[in-house]
Amino acid sequence: QLQLVESGGGLVQPGGSLRLSCAASGVTFGYYAVGWFRQAPGKEREGVSCISSSGGSTDYADSVKGRFTISRDNAKSTVYLKKNSLKPEDTAVYYCAAEANTWATATMKSPHEYNYWGQGTQVTVSS
Repeated sequence: QLQLVESGGGLVQPGGSLRLSCAASGVTFGYYAVGWFRQAPGKEREGVSCISSSGGSTDYADSVKGRFTISRDNAKSTVYLKKNSLKPEDTAVYYCAAEANTWATATMKSPHEYNYWGQGTQVTVSS
């Protein structure tokens, strides 16, 4: 059974940076595509970025393109989300999710298409 644990959240000033990590265990991680989602209070969960199982393909929501970078290290069973130029509107609980999928192309998907979820990590952007 795949288990996901996010870390790296916290309080950061506008314009600052954070790197989130999503550590997997329990399976051969290289067979799983991963997505990052976020949910702000009173809002629906939205996709932020995703990465193919090999790491060769990535996709981003328009709101984070050019500021966020997703990557993965399958040897460490970990996916990262580096976030630069953070804005107050990036404040949310960030979740990683995984699905058994070895397609070459990563495509942003809705949350219900992912089978496995982490518990989330809070990111607050405020001065």
